[in-house]
Amino acid sequence: MAEQSVPNDLAGKPSPVRLRDALRKARIEAADRTGVVVDLRDAEVARLEILHEALDSLFSEIPPGVDLFDRGISQGDTPRLWIDAVAHIAMGRDKRIYRFTQDTRFGRIVIAESHDIPVMVDAVTDYIARRLIEREHAMVVTPAPAPAPVVTAAAAATAAPVPAKRRSAVWTFAFGFAAGLAALFGFALVMALRGI
Repeated sequence: MAEQSVPNDLAGKPSPVRLRDALRKARIEAADRTGVVVDLRDAEVARLEILHEALDSLFSEIPPGVDLFDRGISQGDTPRLWIDAVAHIAMGRDKRIYRFTQDTRFGRIVIAESHDIPVMVDAVTDYIARRLIEREHAMVVTPAPAPAPVVTAAAAATAAPVPAKRRSAVWTFAFGFAAGLAALFGFALVMALRGI
């Protein structure tokens, strides 16, 4: 006769051994997954460091005193090689392709994607050149407006008459003031008559 297994909780027996074993197994699986994630992140950081070193010669050519660029690798959930405050390189979904993106006011745009480091160096070079030109245009000094001529009292007296638009604004104000006074006087009169 075949024995039927009765669950421990139905038989009234606690099962600390099974739960403990299940918890241990779950912890081991979580550690394995974490280890894989850490290994992938380390591989991403290593690839970004290789590109970082390839950009050294480019960044050495940037003129001194230009503080637009702040290159560095950030190690968060997604490691990134920052070029400046709005542009960075991260690894694509397959963790082998470099993705150069820029944050704009319209969203994030992809500037370049490639497996090859020289292609990425060229894309960063073009980006830096464009940013330097933008900086030059922003630094151009526009001529200051000419100061307004000083008007004396005699010149003001002989100046052109006040435009009609200004006159209409004065008359509108005067009419509103008079209407307000009339309404106030009428209200006071009505209140006085009620009190009698």
